Amino acid sequence: MSMESEDTKKIQEMKTDLNLLLECLKYQMDNPFSQKEALVTIHSICQQNSNAGVYFREIGGLMFVQNLAKSSEHSMVKEAALYILGTVAEQNVYCQQTLCTSELFEDLIWFLRNNDSNTNLKRMSVYVILVLVSNNRTGQTLVRETGCIKVLSQLFRVVISKHELNLSDKNIFQNYQLWSSVCSTLCVCVNNPQNDENQMLCCSLFPHANEWLINCIKPEIIRPLCSFIGLTVANNTHVQKYFISVGGLDVLSQVLVQLESDSHKTLSSAKLAVVVTKTVDACIADNPMFGEVLSKYHIVSKLLALLLHESLDSEEKFSIILTLGHCTEVCEENQVDLFKNNGLPLMIQALTESQNEELNKAATFVLCNCKKITEKLSLREYSFSENEAEQLKDINMKEKNIEEYWKKAKEILHRIEQLEAEENKEKIQREKYKNNVSPMNINIQNTMKYFHADSISGGPKAEDKDESQSKKLQSCKSYGLMSKACTNNDQMKTLLKSANPVNACYRESGQNETLYKANSSRNQNLHEETTFEKKELVSQSSGHVFKHPDPIVKNRRQQLPVTDPFTLCSDIINKEVINFLSTDNCSKTFKYRCSGCIAVGKSLNSRNFSKLLHSCPYQCDRHKVIVEAEDRYKSELRKSLICNKKILLTPRRRQHLSNEPTTSGGIKKRKIRKNFTKEEVNYLFSGVKKMGNHWNLILWSFPFQQGRKSVDLARKYYKLTKRAKCVAPLLEDLSVYGLNS
Repeated sequence: MSMESEDTKKIQEMKTDLNLLLECLKYQMDNPFSQKEALVTIHSICQQNSNAGVYFREIGGLMFVQNLAKSSEHSMVKEAALYILGTVAEQNVYCQQTLCTSELFEDLIWFLRNNDSNTNLKRMSVYVILVLVSNNRTGQTLVRETGCIKVLSQLFRVVISKHELNLSDKNIFQNYQLWSSVCSTLCVCVNNPQNDENQMLCCSLFPHANEWLINCIKPEIIRPLCSFIGLTVANNTHVQKYFISVGGLDVLSQVLVQLESDSHKTLSSAKLAVVVTKTVDACIADNPMFGEVLSKYHIVSKLLALLLHESLDSEEKFSIILTLGHCTEVCEENQVDLFKNNGLPLMIQALTESQNEELNKAATFVLCNCKKITEKLSLREYSFSENEAEQLKDINMKEKNIEEYWKKAKEILHRIEQLEAEENKEKIQREKYKNNVSPMNINIQNTMKYFHADSISGGPKAEDKDESQSKKLQSCKSYGLMSKACTNNDQMKTLLKSANPVNACYRESGQNETLYKANSSRNQNLHEETTFEKKELVSQSSGHVFKHPDPIVKNRRQQLPVTDPFTLCSDIINKEVINFLSTDNCSKTFKYRCSGCIAVGKSLNSRNFSKLLHSCPYQCDRHKVIVEAEDRYKSELRKSLICNKKILLTPRRRQHLSNEPTTSGGIKKRKIRKNFTKEEVNYLFSGVKKMGNHWNLILWSFPFQQGRKSVDLARKYYKLTKRAKCVAPLLEDLSVYGLNS
């Protein structure tokens, strides 16, 4: 209550003081010094208390001070009155709306145009305009409709007439302060919120601003001008085009180049170069085509050099990288310049090292812009030496060599046409070989019959062996011709129809071995072209295919007594030929491979991978060992289950069961009773006081005895509250309750 009474007392004192000071202003019209002191006191009260300005407005103080500034003959009273109006309107939006009238703007225009008004009075008038227009679209409209913005534009041109700025002179310094205030007010008039009409009116000041930027490169001039230019051209393509048409972007580029060269000497030049960079970015943000203007001054290389400055913070580096992104968005010359000056490694470094999301996005933007030009540069094979003269020489030499590149391209085209003609000849030969497939098949069958007759007669003599070897070679040559002739599925189907049917079991047993050998022979025929290598391939394949299978044939005859051995061998050879010729259906060979090896892209886990391996009949050695180990483990697990007759549990559940106390008969032991100690009761009540009836939180927050549960805490608390009539006497007899619990 004492604090509230003190606040109320202060408010009453504040109201009393404002009323007395307002009366003092009214009755001291002939004493300007007293009026000035009263106005200064009102200003201090409004600064100390935010509600003072509202009360001063309610009692009519604002309107009286406005009239006083207009009617007083003394300059110091006008200055003080205008200063109070500005500070009160800046603190409170209601006061701002109250003062935002065309009458006040007209009075301020009169102060600015009057030649008798001193510099301080004009500064106070500009300050009031700035406060009324700031974040206020109504004020922006009034400053345009009343013609106040034209008066400010005239002051912008006239206040500082000499480009040699000597701020040590008192008069020049006062004029510079007025000019700086005018620049700030114009910035507020065109932006925050953005006002397109005011931006168009301020375009007339661009030539004057360019003249100042060229003749006076000082921070005191460049900072206000860059702020004015950046806010005037922001998000307005028409104003941006006009600024570039009057040479504004060229002037900014020249200033940036000079500041970047000076940035290695002084830190202020580097900071000032960042300010100019932001202004350049505002000029080209909505029109990336204007980046071509910057390429004449090699702005990209200057920005990259500025980016390496150690004194810049992350926000300043973000501004530089964003400007690089807008420069390289469309202009290929700027992209090449970025590439030449190692800009891509810098962007990647900024992307990896910086934790600022905005900076990372800007760096990504630059990298995306340079993606296409990087590909073009890699194709054109530009050289990126530091000496520009050597680069130009290299480019000229490459232009001269274009004709040589065209000649090479024509030679390559001629070679392609020759290869196409050879391919057409091969197609014609394949069609000729098609007709020879069936007699070749008959020759192979006759060869096999002759071979089988020799094997039945007890083995051939030496001469017969030589003849048989020559026949084998002839048959294998015909085999090679068939591999060239039969290259599509239709020919394979005709071969299947010409061969006799064989038992499916026998085909499956020899399928893997035959496929492997057919693939090996096919790869050798494709890559080896000499006659000697073909003969070695024929001898290998013939030795493998025509090997005399004495015991296997007997076993097969016992299982399949009806099958003819001649047709059986013929079918094996035909099947090998078909697998060899199936180049267009290479995907079919995957079904003869291990499923565990080819199932790479699938989402596998411990369950479906085991099923996949068990369902595959063609397992590799590695997966076969895995399957056997898994089957062995499962069999041992089943045996242990049958012997022990126990249910397997997870380790956590098994440990939980092993820790449960049980008697000899398997009955769980009753939990040992533990009385609540005095400390535990204190913990319980303090926990309820802090956390309420959240028993788990209380149990975890205090060191209760081992074995306590949240249910135990709840029961104990309800017992204690039922027995006790109030909490105070209960805390005195804690030991008694602990014994009885």
